[in-house]
Amino acid sequence: MEYKIGLIGCGTVGQGLLEILDRKREHLRDAYDFEARLVAVSDKLKGSLVVPEGIDIRKLLGLLAEGKPISAYEDPRKPKVEVSDPLDMIEKTDADIIAELSYTDIKTGEPATGYIRKALRTGKHVVTSNKGPAALHYRDLADLARKNELQFRIEGTVMSGTPVFHLYESGLAGNDIREVKGILNGTTNFILSKMEQDGMEYSDALALAQKLGYAEADPTADVEGFDALAKIVILSNVLLGGNVQTSEVQRTGISGISRADVEAAKAAGFRYKLIARTVKRDGKIEASVSPQKLPLSDPLAGVMGTQNALTFDTDLMGKITIQGAGAGKIETGYSILSDMLAIHRYNKS
Repeated sequence: MEYKIGLIGCGTVGQGLLEILDRKREHLRDAYDFEARLVAVSDKLKGSLVVPEGIDIRKLLGLLAEGKPISAYEDPRKPKVEVSDPLDMIEKTDADIIAELSYTDIKTGEPATGYIRKALRTGKHVVTSNKGPAALHYRDLADLARKNELQFRIEGTVMSGTPVFHLYESGLAGNDIREVKGILNGTTNFILSKMEQDGMEYSDALALAQKLGYAEADPTADVEGFDALAKIVILSNVLLGGNVQTSEVQRTGISGISRADVEAAKAAGFRYKLIARTVKRDGKIEASVSPQKLPLSDPLAGVMGTQNALTFDTDLMGKITIQGAGAGKIETGYSILSDMLAIHRYNKS
């Protein structure tokens, strides 16, 4: 079964998705009866392109690797449709699925939320790894999708391609999830790991994370817990059925943790982790992000480096912990593919 794909945002994650679709084309067709025809791409910096008969993914990736704009793509055999921006692209393409991979704005969720609304209103499924719309407007967008008998899927918003929502929907189906807690930011986990393993001060561990590309020049979103906050809001609202707002989450980052704190915890048999947690009690949901001293017996305590992990507390299976990548070009690109395959399964059912 062929799906026409429109892509908004062709940066790291978008190109990761395209690499997967190119590399796995035959496997996806033979194993899952899934074929993707890329018909549109729109990127704020790189330009836009709509080719109803299909874009040669390998050719497009070659242009991008050379630093050329998307608009430089040419195929004399396949006419292009001129578009000005993502909204115009959504309007003019007959894509079945829009992959929304533009930049994240956790304060407003825009412009991504507007793109998603437009796509859902024009009969297109949406998959995204963008935390902004999922954290701020999940319920409204999910309701809009249901109203239009479409899918709005967000696997990549919390732990990249590590299956959080797919596990919840299938592997844990029938369970009541009472609490979810975990390590949802690889940058802070790397810093805390280095402070314990190598005896580094916080500032030195942060500088190393920046040198290695794990932390931005302005690391505030990571080290002060804003990134993890957005993710725990998403988990609260999707897994626990809440309507939690970002302003309601108690948040403390790791910038106040010293090497002495880490060493004292270690001596006492504990390990510092930045823990995002959401729990449902008596119909009320409480969410928080803060550094916690975990006993070494806790599965989360053994998660080191940039890895992420999440523990589900369920009524039928007890506690289940998953661990995996929380970021990455191919890993997050895979999250988008996994959501496309979920839409494919839904359509076949």
